[in-house]
Amino acid sequence: MSPTPFADSSVPGAPRLEHVFSIKLTFGGIQNIQNMPSGAGRGAVYIAEGTVSGPRLNGRVLPGSGGDWALFRPDDTVATDARYMIEADDGALILMQNRGFLWGRYPDTLKKIQNWMFRGGPEVPFTDFYLRASPSFEVEKGPHDWLTRHIFAGVGERRHDGNTISYYALL
Repeated sequence: MSPTPFADSSVPGAPRLEHVFSIKLTFGGIQNIQNMPSGAGRGAVYIAEGTVSGPRLNGRVLPGSGGDWALFRPDDTVATDARYMIEADDGALILMQNRGFLWGRYPDTLKKIQNWMFRGGPEVPFTDFYLRASPSFEVEKGPHDWLTRHIFAGVGERRHDGNTISYYALL
């Protein structure tokens, strides 16, 4: 079995990306620790469900298998730290750890996102925020172990009830 499913490769000075899959996550319960001595806050958002679809991986996020323990920094940056279990269409279990950042391109963007998410406020356009992620994976030897040997970057979109993140392999 090949250590990679990709035919192409990056070269110095010309990085190449290939879309591998997208995840649509729906959030469940939320808990917050506010005003910690560091000036930050910690939020826990639990994953209710999710779907995985793409050219290289398809399946679902197992309900109740994890969540995101985000750090709300005093500089209006949210440092995400999520873990959850994916069940691929062939039944393989894949643990995904996802770290990244969410911040607003304008001073009031995060407040607008919170208003949208929790108080029924207006949707915040994708162009108003930066939501990016860098996942890593744990999986048994087999058809999906290529996930453990590549670097990935995710570009995320907020939705009222969760996130959709498209992942790209750095070839």
